[in-house]
Amino acid sequence: MKKIIIRAIDPLRILINDSRFTGLMLITCTLISMCLANSTHFYRQIWNSHFFNNAAIPLPQTSLSLINNFLMAFFFLMAGMEIKRELRSGELSSFKKAVLPFGAALGGMTVPALIFVAFNLRTSYVHGWGIPTATDIAFSVGIASLLGKRVPVGLKILLLALAIIDDLGAIIIIALFYGGHVNWVYLGIADIIYLCLYAVNYTKWFKIKFGWVQIILSLSLWYAFFNSGIEASISGVLVAFITPVDILPKIEKAIHRYVNFLILPLFALANTAILLPSHIFGSLTSTVGLGVMVGLVIGKPVGIFLFSRLLVAFKIASLPSNVRWKQLFGMGTLAGIGFTMSIFTTMLAFKSEAFQDIAKVSILISVLLSLVFSLAYFMIISVNIKFEHKEEKERASVGAEGQFELNLGSA
Repeated sequence: MKKIIIRAIDPLRILINDSRFTGLMLITCTLISMCLANSTHFYRQIWNSHFFNNAAIPLPQTSLSLINNFLMAFFFLMAGMEIKRELRSGELSSFKKAVLPFGAALGGMTVPALIFVAFNLRTSYVHGWGIPTATDIAFSVGIASLLGKRVPVGLKILLLALAIIDDLGAIIIIALFYGGHVNWVYLGIADIIYLCLYAVNYTKWFKIKFGWVQIILSLSLWYAFFNSGIEASISGVLVAFITPVDILPKIEKAIHRYVNFLILPLFALANTAILLPSHIFGSLTSTVGLGVMVGLVIGKPVGIFLFSRLLVAFKIASLPSNVRWKQLFGMGTLAGIGFTMSIFTTMLAFKSEAFQDIAKVSILISVLLSLVFSLAYFMIISVNIKFEHKEEKERASVGAEGQFELNLGSA
């Protein structure tokens, strides 16, 4: 009986642990949130109602702020751990390994930003250029998993590395351009706390076994950033970078389920409570809407492909094994799925709720377009690649037979 129960549970466990499930769950939460937001006014109030108004210390005042500023720090902690792991022993551990995803990520951020600026150059909304620069790790890798063998392993690793670097770039953009007024006193306190974290983790005089001391210092670092004017959630990345490598798996094991199945769904529910404008078509054809959609759907794959092509042409980098250029362009369409960080940047770039909603709707339409285009593109080229493989095998077989006959003649 026990074996039967285990067999029944295993498929569910496999599904939950699969990155595909996270992507599908984000899509589901987004659809639910948009339906509720447009059917009842109360739903939007849940995320925007103020609390802690009389708190003795400054804290996030709304559910939306709590999720974006505090809970998302745990998401960035996980992203930072992945970045550190790749830098130490993965796809980013050497210059030759790192340069292609770095170059591709740079192209995938630069071209969409320039496209957005081109659409909004003579408007007051040009400040939103950072919105189409991001790639969503959960969505893009999840869709790549859905495509199965149509996306080679080397291409999936390249996509993951690119998405990680992309997120790091988005974090830097947020810190430098969307952080608002900087309180230098709190920023100085954050520096001191970070030095203390380094001391307790690495110096022989203060080195302390990982536990409550590091947790308290990490929370203090978040609080200092929250009050400094710099985006508080990036404290998660900084904590990951300064945490010993042997501790990272323990932290990831402790938080990854909460991040994937609580924090990211909450983020999706809170940030996609979008009241669809009655003139939705007009909103999407506005300079903000067009800048976001064209930047993500077209700018991403074009930028990634062009920059990668240049790096390989100048022999600075090389394609992963068993990856073709047509597949790399398809990877660029997957990178155009910019959900989490794009919405996050939108909340910081625009103070007007109306333009936040326009940008969010444009992001969601971009996700849909990139998703459909990616699925169709990889299905089409997979047939073409199979045909090419068949021709290559036939040529190799004919060549081998010719060589065999030549050897016989020589004998």
